[in-house]
Amino acid sequence: MPVTIREQTEEIERSYLHPRACQSAMSRGRTVSEEEGEIRTAFQRDRDRIIHAKAFRRLKHKTQVFLAPRGDHYRTRLTHVLEVAQIARTIARALRLNEDLTEAIALGHDLGHTPFGHAGETILREIHPGGFDHYKQSLRVVDFLERNGRGLNLTYEVRNGIVRHSKGKGLIIPEKSAERAETLEGQVVRVSDLIAYVNHDLDDAIRAGVIRESDIPKTLSKRLGDTHARRINTMVKDLIYSTLRTDLAELRMSDQLSEATYSLRDFLYEGVYESPMILREFKKARKILKDLYEYYLEHIEEVFGDIPSEKKMNRNRMACDFIAGMTDSFALMTYERLFLPQQWTVL
Repeated sequence: MPVTIREQTEEIERSYLHPRACQSAMSRGRTVSEEEGEIRTAFQRDRDRIIHAKAFRRLKHKTQVFLAPRGDHYRTRLTHVLEVAQIARTIARALRLNEDLTEAIALGHDLGHTPFGHAGETILREIHPGGFDHYKQSLRVVDFLERNGRGLNLTYEVRNGIVRHSKGKGLIIPEKSAERAETLEGQVVRVSDLIAYVNHDLDDAIRAGVIRESDIPKTLSKRLGDTHARRINTMVKDLIYSTLRTDLAELRMSDQLSEATYSLRDFLYEGVYESPMILREFKKARKILKDLYEYYLEHIEEVFGDIPSEKKMNRNRMACDFIAGMTDSFALMTYERLFLPQQWTVL
């Protein structure tokens, strides 16, 4: 008989979750073994560790698409991960998957994102000798950078979901199993990430005046819906019912909805992400991050207090870690302090 609240929760999971769900008690564990708690399951503890991480708090001042937006209602990286978590939990609950695992992956998937959104990621990929991918950096954050080099010591399943969530212009659900998260929960987060960003980026682009509501192709509005809420509802329902028809043998969307989702993403790339307005801001961000990167390579001692050191860690890696962890506002403030004339008063 279960003797702790955690064990009672694990028993509920065994009796309720779908056979293809990932049960907390069946986790492949942590890099460093830990004694299980009395109250929370392993995945609940992971979720809480992510929420309390410094990198998670910094997401509130990191750009989603629009650099340093002045309005209060534009998405930030923090509101993005919250929207992803909400969508992913809805899907996980409907499919009888592990909501705690799903939520932990969703909240942690963008911890390694740079300042200035994907523009920052592109710039670091160009200037850092080792290249840069935000999903790999997210794993580095939870494995090493948090807690002064000790990391968060998350479970294998959460770490795997974090590093396999990214898709860029790739397939929503990869055909190769090696490119998919090993758990259905991780795969749900990957799709939820896309559902969240194509819809909220469209909403923000209309708010910013980059595009108009009338610019959205009529075929997409007809298939997906003519409002933000309806589009999300259409995508989520289609994913749930299409997956249920396979008895969770695979996560899938119908061909019609999959095609419409890809078309909406293509529309955003052409009309928003690669628009003249965004590209102008991209050039500004590129100069800021390039100058900061070169500065810290020459003054690497200035990052010692913020970035933990490890064996064989070179100055390029430290400078990259430091800049990737910056918020938009901190990057702008630092650039101003280092490269622009400062006001001074004659006494």
